[in-house]
Amino acid sequence: MNTHQADKPAKTPPSGSMTRRKFIKAATTITAGFTIVPRHVLGGPRFVPPSEKVNIAIIGCGGQGLNNTRALLQLPDAQVIALADPAEFHNLESFYYKGTAGRLKVKDVVEKHYSQKTPNYKVADYEDFRVMLEKEKSIDAILCATPDHLHAYVCVTAMRQGKHAYCEKPLTHNVREARLVSKVARETGVATQLGNHGHSGDFIRTTCEMIWEGAIGDIREVHAWTAASRWNPKHPGGRPAPEPVPKGMNWDLWLGPREPRPFSSVYSPVSWRDWWDFGTAPIGDFFCHNFDPACWALDLKEPLSVEAFPAGGGVDPEMAPASGIYYYNFPARGKMPAVKFTWYEGGLMPPRPDILEPDDQLGSGGNGILFIGEKGMITCAGWGGRPTLLPGARDAEYKRPAKTLVRSKGHHRDWVDACKGGPAASSNFEYGAALTEVGLLGLAAMRTRKKIYWDAKAMKATNAPEADKYLQGTYRKGWEVV
Repeated sequence: MNTHQADKPAKTPPSGSMTRRKFIKAATTITAGFTIVPRHVLGGPRFVPPSEKVNIAIIGCGGQGLNNTRALLQLPDAQVIALADPAEFHNLESFYYKGTAGRLKVKDVVEKHYSQKTPNYKVADYEDFRVMLEKEKSIDAILCATPDHLHAYVCVTAMRQGKHAYCEKPLTHNVREARLVSKVARETGVATQLGNHGHSGDFIRTTCEMIWEGAIGDIREVHAWTAASRWNPKHPGGRPAPEPVPKGMNWDLWLGPREPRPFSSVYSPVSWRDWWDFGTAPIGDFFCHNFDPACWALDLKEPLSVEAFPAGGGVDPEMAPASGIYYYNFPARGKMPAVKFTWYEGGLMPPRPDILEPDDQLGSGGNGILFIGEKGMITCAGWGGRPTLLPGARDAEYKRPAKTLVRSKGHHRDWVDACKGGPAASSNFEYGAALTEVGLLGLAAMRTRKKIYWDAKAMKATNAPEADKYLQGTYRKGWEVV
């Protein structure tokens, strides 16, 4: 495989990009002239034969992109053949990733790994993922690990070209995008998976089984939290001062759908999470991990109302608050009663229940969830961690229920198996979109500073039309997500 040099900046999609209109027209043409040909020739979902490797492209080569790449390299039937990122290198020493990442770093990691068995193995690298998809016809699937503001654009473009898709959390940057990504996944039939890896663990399945068995009776109150706060704790708010664009960085391409602005190191790498235009605050970063057990076990997907408050001060028009608290009200679902759910971030926590023993802990390491039932409580560590009955003495005596849910073979493993025609991954985009949407509704409430009443079917905050711009998103010309 030839290695391509970094391509030139592209402000609008190249001719090979797949809009919804082009996708429907192509599908109609294929149907009209049907003959017996291999499925991949039709440009439809490409389920790879079990005997073959899945050819995967990495889109977004920051710290999380590098972590995902290393996970895929452990799977013998997954082959990383191409990658794209506007930045050649990212210095991550100031962040928990440490070391470096970026397009050339990930390229080096992949080539060194495969060269152990295939000397001089080369992986194609691009600045622009759209050019990569246009030129690299053998790509079966993509893994998206870009900043949040590009998730939907990348996934919709790739799925409409028949590529299977894995996307880091949150799935999208706004509610409308979540609905669209789920819809396109259904239309195209590709294999999908959200990057909330705790969803594939045994513990979250045990939590569901305990709750469904009635271990703590009916649940009417749930709390979840993260200690995460701003990545830019000293920044006063407002847009930062301009800085020179780093060597090897295509800044305009990194901005993608967002309006042009000067580069600043407080945007990239990693700390883009603080900014409304690019990230989704701590709730967007951790909600898909720590709320996941409640979404699955209690089917909490369509709240009636959401209210949010920053912990001190107002809400900056550019940056999300350093910490906040979010209140959700969910209606009854079948035989399950209505639920009040509270999300905490930035070090805030729920009140410590009186029934706890001195050694009992809520969650672990600043992340977790607490279910309060009529017959007791369950707490889990973050990322769908181990469920513990409270007080702890009761947990020691409790016999775990029979395993009724199918256990996962691994988060990336399940997705690759789905790409090869196996069962859908359990955190596929339909599930992931619903989970993401709940968290993003909290951001709309925070930004409007209102308790919003939610009409899920109409996708409207009935009492706050000003929330529409946060629910729908705004896009630079040529980067619309439709």
